Amino acid sequence: MNFKPWKLSFLVALSVSGSAAFAQSAQTAQKSLELERYNEARGALLRQGQSPEAMYELGRLYQMREMPDSAAFYFSKITPNSDSPMSLVAAGRAALAKGNEAEAANQFDKAVKATKKREAFNTLKMIAQAYAESDVKDTSKAIAYVNAAQAANKGKDDLGLMIARGDIYQKSENGGGESMGSYDRALIVDPNSVMSNYRKGQLYVRSRNFNEARTSFEKAISLDANFAPAYRDLAEMYYFAKQYDLALSTFQKYTSIAEKTPSTNAKYASFLYLTGKYPEALTEIQNVLKTDPNNLTMNRLLAYSLYENKQNDLALPAMEKYMKMAPANKIIPEDNVYYGKMLMGAGRTDEGVAIIEKAIQSNPDKAGDLQNDLAQAYLAKKDYAKAIATYQAKIAAQGATPELADQIYLARAYEQNKQFAEADKLYSAVATARPTYVPVYLMRARANFGLDPDSKQGTAKPHYEKFIEVAKANDPTKYKEGLVEANKYLGYYYYQKGEKSTSLPYWQAVIALDPNDTQAATAISEITKRKK
Repeated sequence: MNFKPWKLSFLVALSVSGSAAFAQSAQTAQKSLELERYNEARGALLRQGQSPEAMYELGRLYQMREMPDSAAFYFSKITPNSDSPMSLVAAGRAALAKGNEAEAANQFDKAVKATKKREAFNTLKMIAQAYAESDVKDTSKAIAYVNAAQAANKGKDDLGLMIARGDIYQKSENGGGESMGSYDRALIVDPNSVMSNYRKGQLYVRSRNFNEARTSFEKAISLDANFAPAYRDLAEMYYFAKQYDLALSTFQKYTSIAEKTPSTNAKYASFLYLTGKYPEALTEIQNVLKTDPNNLTMNRLLAYSLYENKQNDLALPAMEKYMKMAPANKIIPEDNVYYGKMLMGAGRTDEGVAIIEKAIQSNPDKAGDLQNDLAQAYLAKKDYAKAIATYQAKIAAQGATPELADQIYLARAYEQNKQFAEADKLYSAVATARPTYVPVYLMRARANFGLDPDSKQGTAKPHYEKFIEVAKANDPTKYKEGLVEANKYLGYYYYQKGEKSTSLPYWQAVIALDPNDTQAATAISEITKRKK
């Protein structure tokens, strides 16, 4: 997740002057902004005419919707060429929206100089919030304005300023501590601040502290049951924690109270895709594309979801259409990986592998994530040597503590290449590192069966016995197929050694697991007939 706190929702209301009528209307619009009800906020602001305050809020709205040209347009409509502090701050925000940080700093400095002493705090706070709501990565200027605002307020904490301070620190890689401290200070000012609790939840998600994140989001929701962004972020948190059912039900709650827009529908479609609900995702995606056929994300997810839904014949043309319409700077590594898989699914294996290889070469920082896909492509091509080399390279880059999952992937590749001893060595290492991982004992048994396919030496025997032991100690119903396999092996092993009495209980165990297993029934019949 690309974390941009200013993008996810809006800051608390700015301190701007205006008539009482506008102030009340502005509060309504700003509340709509916090709830991400953009159309509602836009309508309320446009009804205020050309007032500077309305133009300012419209500029904020479009900046947060990542529409910099529109944002700059509305900011620039606030008394052009005026020397009023608000006009100069707006000019600075227009420059920030366009990515011109030097010009923004120049306008903000002018705004401070043009401000009367008693209004200094309001102007400095507006500038701090402008930086908080921007995409500026260098936070030094922003923090300087925060400190100046704090000094102008005689060291007293202000709710809006503390939230802005927290959001600014969130932009820096190591600013989590300062950011959390800012939100805590905001909650001292107002213990019932929805936004402060919401921001803390976002920060906890960033640090993968899901329990605390849930607590903060639920607190925000308890304070305002209609605060839609908290439901959405809580759903994302459940997704990262792999609690997919909770993730989906929470996101559905979000869509039920969020503003009904194509954007909301697109988010829901994306979430359905992420949680593996591909048929449902396809329905939502196609609904969005009916009204917005050029929606880039939806065209991408259409191809992805068709592929995951085993409709590769439709996925490939959808992907080719998307690749043609997407600007080069919008193509992400996953696009090429999916495209490569689709080509391979269509029998164009060499083309598919070449595209995935290219994705890795052009994105070395994501090479680790993409190497699994490349290895799978080689396996599909039956180029086991290259698949093994790819996994080996990935594991080597992990240092002394390689991922257990990657060791298992490499072991399986060894098995497919009939390198059973190498596979067993890796499975053994996994079993040592995680002895409670039940499937690894079955994996070891299969690798050892590959070394002794006639079961003459019984190399697989101790591993099948160990699998039965640990599977029964855990959840036998979960490992039914493996238990059938293990008991059949042991039944056959003893049968072909002539130890029929020892063999019989294993076949009976198979029947207990699967009463319709004809092989076990035949073996039991043969053994009991001979006994008679």
